[in-house]
Amino acid sequence: MSQHPRHSAMLSISTSNSNLANAGADKQQPSQNVSTPTQSSSPGLRVPSNRKTIYDRHLNRSRTAELSRASFAFLFSEMVTYAQRRVTGIQDLEKRLNEQGYPLGLRLLDLLFYRTMSSSTSSSLSSSSTSSSPPNRPLRILPLLHLIHGPLWRLLFQRSADALEHSVSPETPNEYMITDNDPLVNTYISVPREMSMLNCAAFVAGIIEGVCDGCGFEAKVSAHNQPTEMWPGRTVFLLRFGDSVMEREKVLERAGVR
Repeated sequence: MSQHPRHSAMLSISTSNSNLANAGADKQQPSQNVSTPTQSSSPGLRVPSNRKTIYDRHLNRSRTAELSRASFAFLFSEMVTYAQRRVTGIQDLEKRLNEQGYPLGLRLLDLLFYRTMSSSTSSSLSSSSTSSSPPNRPLRILPLLHLIHGPLWRLLFQRSADALEHSVSPETPNEYMITDNDPLVNTYISVPREMSMLNCAAFVAGIIEGVCDGCGFEAKVSAHNQPTEMWPGRTVFLLRFGDSVMEREKVLERAGVR
């Protein structure tokens, strides 16, 4: 039976190439002193020589490290530009910035409790007393607000917030306010005159909202411009807790839970 002409041609080419390779191998023997060139690494993600990346780094290693303000300003301005291209108004822009900060708040909450627990564990091991207990998530509104006003603000901005207030109006007992006289996120943002109502600290409001939801406190957080003569960039973060949170607050207050 005759073979297909294309198949026979491929067989003849492969056999001829194998014969040429065998002939060349018989004529020239490899030298022992010749070194083979090293292969160049393929372009892409660079991996350190110890094969460890940022995911192998201990979470407490960078707790005292500071980020370059120039890097932060560039990154945050790009985030604002990215959000601005996909909105039609100021409210949509602030809503998108809030959505960008919300998942960061959920992750910062876990990191904050992990570092607090690690520091409390090390201090209890160094001291003879064993009365110190690991921190728990807050059960009531006031401990939650103190957590945001103090430890969370220091984790983000290396300082505490400037004020923490409760609404004095009997119609809005679910409203609380956290004040920052000079928000870092607004330091390098130039707002046009026609967008004077815009406050890019809505990104921080999203972080606060993520922390509240992560602790089980349903809340809506918004950022508002409240400039003064001394602090032209003063921002007030308004927290509005849900009805279920306020009902639980009354039950825990009657039970004596702090």
